[in-house]
Amino acid sequence: MNMLPETIEPITDAAGGFHPLFADVPSSVEFNKLRKRLLRLARQAIDDFSMVRPGDRWLVALSGGKDSYGLLALLLDLKWRGLLPVDLLACNLDQGQPNFPKHILPDYLNTYAIAHRIEYQDTYSVVTDKLPQGSTYCSLCSRLRRGHLYRIAREEGCSALVLGHHREDILETFFMNLLHGGRLAAMPAKLLNDDGDVMVLRPLAYCAEADLEKFAGAMKFPIIPCDLCGSQDGLQRNAMKAMLDDLEKRMPGRKDTMIHAMTNVRPSHLLDRKLFDFAALNETLSARQDIPDDI
Repeated sequence: MNMLPETIEPITDAAGGFHPLFADVPSSVEFNKLRKRLLRLARQAIDDFSMVRPGDRWLVALSGGKDSYGLLALLLDLKWRGLLPVDLLACNLDQGQPNFPKHILPDYLNTYAIAHRIEYQDTYSVVTDKLPQGSTYCSLCSRLRRGHLYRIAREEGCSALVLGHHREDILETFFMNLLHGGRLAAMPAKLLNDDGDVMVLRPLAYCAEADLEKFAGAMKFPIIPCDLCGSQDGLQRNAMKAMLDDLEKRMPGRKDTMIHAMTNVRPSHLLDRKLFDFAALNETLSARQDIPDDI
């Protein structure tokens, strides 16, 4: 299912040439289609959720994984083409994970003259001190990381923190909440933080993880593994990923259908009384029954 309207205008290169990141990319038709698809989907999410206020500054979180590299590259590409009127600042938070290769990200960002900030905060020691041995660190680690990124955004004058969560991340979160949390909720594409001063944006909300993986390989991003601390994401999320992958294999296109469903919610067809006034239906029915038949 195509998430984009057929009338979307084609991407044009207003600035001429290309961003230095794309100097040595494959010239194949396959890669060009992949790049264009990701750009169009990112641009569609940016437009759908009114992410841009011209002149703003965005803090782009860069972990060293395929998704955050892809996010940064696509945003830089859109900006180069004159389609993203915001300033971009890449930011990596070094959390003190064992064997973290500190040189990779600064070297990469400096090579392409990408504005960035590298910050060291030893949250790894905090997590290992608070959680028993053998626990999954990801949830607490993520919360601590987010707090520091909000602080950095404020310090750098950034109105938004931009994250690389993609279609599968959103779907997995939805099913975790549905099956384990007893609620209908996912990762929003746009969210105001609790303090009300930093917007959280996810421009890759429509982008498929498989496409981002292919993109990362073609772009030859210097990937940093996400398991340096020896902890992996929770078993629940892994189970959701396996379930969705199996569903997609048996019924291709279901992931796009499910993402589309999240944009087409009908509160009157659910059971949440806070979202729809079911009691008012009685008044509506009574009012119609009082109308004389000869009118």
